[in-house]
Amino acid sequence: MRPLDRSRRRFLTLTAASAASLTALGLPAVPATAAPEVGDQGAEPDFGPNVHVYDPTTPVEEIQSTLDRIFAAQEHNEMGADRYAVLFKPGRYEVDAKLGYYTTVAGLGVHPDDVEIHGAVRVVGQPDPNSPAGISALTNFWRSAENLAVTPTDWSNQWAVSQASPMRRVHVKGILWLEPGNGGYSSGGYIADSQVDGITINGSQQQWLTRDSELGGDWTNGVWNQVFSGVLGAPAQGFPNPPYTTLPTSPVTREKPYLFVDAAGGWRVAVPALRHDTAGTTWGAGARPVPSLPLADFFVARPTDSAKRINQELSRGRHLLLTPGVYHLDRALRVKHPDTVVLGLGMPSLFPTTGDAALRIEDVDGVRIAGVLVDAGPVESELLVEVGKPHSHRSHGDNPISLQDVFFRIGGPAAGRAVTSLVVNSRHTLIDNIWAWRGDHGKAGTIGWAVNTADTGVVVNGDDVTAYGLFVEHYQRWQTVWNGERGRTVFYQSELPYDPPSQAAWRSPTGNGWASYKVAGHVREHEAWGMGVYSYFNQGVDIRCDRAVEAPRRAGVRFHDAITVFLDGSGGIERTINEAGTPVIGSYGTSPVISYP
Repeated sequence: MRPLDRSRRRFLTLTAASAASLTALGLPAVPATAAPEVGDQGAEPDFGPNVHVYDPTTPVEEIQSTLDRIFAAQEHNEMGADRYAVLFKPGRYEVDAKLGYYTTVAGLGVHPDDVEIHGAVRVVGQPDPNSPAGISALTNFWRSAENLAVTPTDWSNQWAVSQASPMRRVHVKGILWLEPGNGGYSSGGYIADSQVDGITINGSQQQWLTRDSELGGDWTNGVWNQVFSGVLGAPAQGFPNPPYTTLPTSPVTREKPYLFVDAAGGWRVAVPALRHDTAGTTWGAGARPVPSLPLADFFVARPTDSAKRINQELSRGRHLLLTPGVYHLDRALRVKHPDTVVLGLGMPSLFPTTGDAALRIEDVDGVRIAGVLVDAGPVESELLVEVGKPHSHRSHGDNPISLQDVFFRIGGPAAGRAVTSLVVNSRHTLIDNIWAWRGDHGKAGTIGWAVNTADTGVVVNGDDVTAYGLFVEHYQRWQTVWNGERGRTVFYQSELPYDPPSQAAWRSPTGNGWASYKVAGHVREHEAWGMGVYSYFNQGVDIRCDRAVEAPRRAGVRFHDAITVFLDGSGGIERTINEAGTPVIGSYGTSPVISYP
């Protein structure tokens, strides 16, 4: 949800019991400096000025001062270009880490419990005059916590976030609280490979995906769409009341790469193995050692490095670590070698400036793209990220390409344009926590029906693609188009565009509006679990969408636990899936469909 939402949503009653250049982005240019290469594995890498690395000998006052300074700068810096990472070597720290925009706090241990934070790693709500509670988390985007343990010294560890704010490989030794407080609005969220010892207070969270994790206490409450995939201790299946979709195992997974320091002091990047039919964390009892790569095999890039320089390093077969900042690209970054790792540190942004893509991946085994934000540039791109060439048919079942915590943005910092954000052509690709967002708010002049134009968020052409946590919002035609066979989506969240100026301007080949999730008519097999599609048409015009999900009606194309919601505004959605479901038009309402066909 965005700050323009004005819903008088019934869920408040459910939560009462729960507690083109840098100057184009509004920032000065940065002088060019060459990025250092990492040699001796015992040497401390130079990740640039926006990465802070601490060990237990560092005075706690110094660490806290840095955390407070970054939070003060980033608390409201939603459309800025600053990016930060704070990294902790193994040991115990007594700090309170509050995370603002574009901030990552991560441990550098082999095991999450190697880094013990006594205090908090938290995200708090923001003042919101449009929320009855006066506070919300609706725009708490673009931040993350990874690979550490936190023992709350308050009554809970608060993680009040919405999209693009993952918690991965975290051990919460207490209560986890996911809302901003007082029933304030929130629209998250994503947890993976994590353990929560106490209860999890979901509160006002409208939707949430928890994957391959362990819950030691109850998961309290739910609003519309709560999905648990491979979660030990998950609540029982209950959709739509309570709105829990529970899969006992996840069909195929591979966790996100992460940076760590080994016992000898060497810097390495973990590359977790592919797993099938999994439940629980990768690091619990009986966990095996995680494969890893020396950081010396990576080109450690700075935002001042050109696309040409980065591509030269990739063509040599090096992996890529992107340090924090905005990378202005006059051509696409090209990944051509199998098993290449591209890992972002501190939410770096890729910003194409000439109408090319930001990233193109060849149809090769095992490429891993993780932890990057992709902004559309001032010249329209046909696409922003391409996985494989069109008509790719090579099998990658034993070693798929994966995209994890890859976030797209059309408009906001700048008036960007892109026809499609993500195109997946390669078979067996794993999509794990994607937020593709055509902006509904941003800097002046960057948002509007004819300004930040974008047809579709995600197009899947490859067969056997699996997606966990697919968030796709506000595009001007279909949000998601699935052309490949045997596709699977575990959790889908989508808002239709807020701003169609008229019904005539927003009609698809099949009727009024454009379905959010479209499975092509030729597809014989497809399956999806836990889907939420919402409407808020805010132009004062009666806009209708004939159906939220559009798919061929056949036995092999199956949907489980889908819901449509009228948030506010005008018009609404007529049906949930094809002809199934009831209208949610003109006032708050929901239309759940438990099974289709």
